[in-house]
Amino acid sequence: MQNNIAFLSADVSRLIRKRFDLAARALGVTGPQWRVLAALERTPGMNQCALAAWLEVEAITAGRMIDRLEKAGFVERRPDPADRRVWRLYLTAAADPQMAHLRACADDVFAEALHGLGEDEHQMLLALLGRVRTNLLENSPGDAAVAAAE
Repeated sequence: MQNNIAFLSADVSRLIRKRFDLAARALGVTGPQWRVLAALERTPGMNQCALAAWLEVEAITAGRMIDRLEKAGFVERRPDPADRRVWRLYLTAAADPQMAHLRACADDVFAEALHGLGEDEHQMLLALLGRVRTNLLENSPGDAAVAAAE
């Protein structure tokens, strides 16, 4: 199974996610909450449905995570000026220091994962994974919409 790209990439993803979860818990958030914060930092104003699709969870699950992060003071909901049924999600100023700590943890996890790779190998890995991703997105419109939100 070591040479099967699906198993290997899933295992690498699981291990990185596990490391992120441990780092996040040390900072008082869960791994999934970290993913919410990262998504909102990347795409301010994302709505709950788009966030749920990006996280690959049900809208109600995303809503509960947003509720907790809003209660912690890290996320705020703002009404959508074009659709009063929709809330736009933004990080608050209180999230800035938390995000800085989380980015530092992410840098540590990536350094651990890429240990022993030269810069040229790192760039090649990114290019190859990007090409595989593009290949898989070409015939998958639902995934392409999620990728666009990233």
